Amino acid sequence: MSTLQEKIIAELRVEPEIDPCEEIRKRVWFMKQYLQKNPFARGYVLGISGGQDSTLLSKLAQIAVNELNEEGDGKVKYEFIAVRLPYGVQVDEQDAQDAIDFVEPSEVITVNIKEAVDASVRDLEAAGVELSDFVKGNEKARERMKVQYSIAAMRNLFVLGTDHAAEAVTGFYTKHGDGACDLAPLVGLNKRQGKQLLEELNCPPHLYLKTATADLEDDKPGQPDEIALGITYDQIDDYLEGKKIPEDSRRVLEQWYYKSRHKRNGPATVFDQWWKKENKS
Repeated sequence: MSTLQEKIIAELRVEPEIDPCEEIRKRVWFMKQYLQKNPFARGYVLGISGGQDSTLLSKLAQIAVNELNEEGDGKVKYEFIAVRLPYGVQVDEQDAQDAIDFVEPSEVITVNIKEAVDASVRDLEAAGVELSDFVKGNEKARERMKVQYSIAAMRNLFVLGTDHAAEAVTGFYTKHGDGACDLAPLVGLNKRQGKQLLEELNCPPHLYLKTATADLEDDKPGQPDEIALGITYDQIDDYLEGKKIPEDSRRVLEQWYYKSRHKRNGPATVFDQWWKKENKS
């Protein structure tokens, strides 16, 4: 195993093997404890798309609030709000509805972001800034997060984030979009391990066996993540579990890791140690 591989595994806290039941309880416990330590809060909110990550975290969040309500004295009612955030009509809308049926959230709120995103794009173009299709995709992700934080503010909720190790190592998320959140309970899991948790939770298989896609670009609707990344999730997961992968795939993954490092850090300051070490004048 290369030194860099060891460093990445340690940084992202990935274990080569997990006990799905134990991981479910660990992450549900974390979400319950966080609410109890912040008594002003009344639960969680998360956008649910019908994909693996949001389905898993939504289910864990609903378990957490259900248990808190069962264990409490009835004076405080906790809730989990699942938010549907389509841009126009979502191609795999049925998967989103199937995920909602599986999660059974306290409440579902639907906000179509198309009008807001299109208005933003038009205003930028009027100001002389024409967005590429890729950057417009980032607009969609940030609009979705804005909606979630507005709901959270009005209902005293925390916003959940679905970031996990296979996503973090590549930086395959929008900075201040789906990468923004108050809690990231899936940290330390890779894609394969997330599937194991969903299987343990008796999730309909088609929701976690489906091809993963961010589906943000109009010109490339439903483009698989693996095509955009140039590497498969199986290879990413193998790498994060300490296994050897093909040399060309290793180079691709480590390039993504370096390129996306800024996403895994907070705003840079003159006091950051990594910056000072690597940029001595």
